[in-house]
Amino acid sequence: MLQKVWVSSPGSWALQESNGHHRGKKRCWKCRFVRTIIQHPCWRHAPKRSRRERMLRKIQICLCFCFVSGLLYEISLLSSSVFSYLPVAQHYLTPEQVLNLGKSIIFLETTERLEPPPLVSCSVESAARIYQDRPIILFMRGLTNETALDMNTSYAAFSLLSSMKNVFIFPLQMETVFQETPLLQWYNQVVPEQEKNWVHVSSDASRLALIWKYGGIYMDTDVISIRPIPQRSFLAAQKSRFSSNGIFGFPARHKFVWDCMENFVLKYNGNIWGNQGPFLMTRMLKTLCNLTDFQGTEDHSCQNISFLNPQRFYPIPYPAWGRYYQVWDKSPSFNHSYALHLWNFMNRNRKVVEAGSNTLAEKLYKTYCPTTYEDLIQNAKHRDLPSPEDT
Repeated sequence: MLQKVWVSSPGSWALQESNGHHRGKKRCWKCRFVRTIIQHPCWRHAPKRSRRERMLRKIQICLCFCFVSGLLYEISLLSSSVFSYLPVAQHYLTPEQVLNLGKSIIFLETTERLEPPPLVSCSVESAARIYQDRPIILFMRGLTNETALDMNTSYAAFSLLSSMKNVFIFPLQMETVFQETPLLQWYNQVVPEQEKNWVHVSSDASRLALIWKYGGIYMDTDVISIRPIPQRSFLAAQKSRFSSNGIFGFPARHKFVWDCMENFVLKYNGNIWGNQGPFLMTRMLKTLCNLTDFQGTEDHSCQNISFLNPQRFYPIPYPAWGRYYQVWDKSPSFNHSYALHLWNFMNRNRKVVEAGSNTLAEKLYKTYCPTTYEDLIQNAKHRDLPSPEDT
């Protein structure tokens, strides 16, 4: 009769019995495994049992195997490095479960539109390819829990993005996002219909709350990722002495982000574009250190916050944004960049990437979001061609 199980040395197991075998004699690994799992002497040395008892024992072992397999499968779903199972489980995971995995890349869509345009799709896809071991989350204001289940069949971009193993699309519920932050009181008092820049202001607030709660990297939906960002706590310089808020990253519960939320409420003015965005980041950074001009491609550091060179994300500055949609004799290498901001806010003429245009933007799509280029741009061109019957 088995009395106890004890560890004799790291990685090895030994068994003791009161009688029936010589003390200290090693048993076969099958006996030790079965006796450890079901607490019973192994079949090899046990008295012969009836057919019914043997059948029950087999069923017991099968149930143990199924339980262990199921447990390992559930663990794999919550692993931040194993995403091969996630397409099956995406519909069953909540935003909190995914965000709590850590190191998320977060995108926001604060308009009511439900069909992500190609640039949004390209931004999300490029991040999913560059950060394959991290969850990529697109929060959409126009999406609700009721409409979420129909998106895959209704819109081409949803079908494309949801097929990527580490991409998640969730409704943006601002009241939930702002819970336990200084922004909740502001949100309960503000009247969106009276706000001149509500789409931008609500996005500025949401990105701060999400990064403070869960940590990770926030990116605008017109940012194309081209290589991983090595820094964990960083702001992106749009130019010397001026920070953007189009891309930034911090660990969860970082004091700088909390201070930004407090200043957001204290200095709130929704009539000034950027007052809660890049101007907020810049004035808060200036309270920590004396900003100086960049020389070359070096980064600056301010109290453990990296202030990254404009070349990292803005190698083409906003006055020259149209160059992304021009044909270059020789395309730039962007060797000093982690991602490229395409300045969609400046694109009031709504220039788009067209198949065969040979523009810089088209080349970026082909390289960093090839699925978006193939499915949403090349296929759109083929759909627009007249059929023989029409001709």
